[in-house]
Amino acid sequence: MNLEQYFPVLLFIIVATLIGVALMLAGRFLGPNRPDAEKLSVYECGFEAFGDSRMQFDIRYYLVAILFIMFDLEIAFLFPWAMANGVVGMVGFWAVAIFLAILTVGFIYEWRRGALDWE
Repeated sequence: MNLEQYFPVLLFIIVATLIGVALMLAGRFLGPNRPDAEKLSVYECGFEAFGDSRMQFDIRYYLVAILFIMFDLEIAFLFPWAMANGVVGMVGFWAVAIFLAILTVGFIYEWRRGALDWE
């Protein structure tokens, strides 16, 4: 194994790190800095943090977040299929059609159960 083959990867990591640091520094020094009480307040999980950390809270925020991630990740499965659509033929087409049908049934189920309703 020749280590010279990994030089482009090392160069990419170094350049990406330098660009990232340069952009963060540029934003820090060139951007406006006008903090106020609202901007500096703690905000997490869909509601303002107050009281005891063991208090009960509404789980719907997390449910909507998990459902978003679940239905958003379907795209990760559709991209490879779309790129190889001509290669996989009708078997691949019907496999994706079944996948999308199952996903649609799950979406309709969650919709009817009221998981997507936000009050």
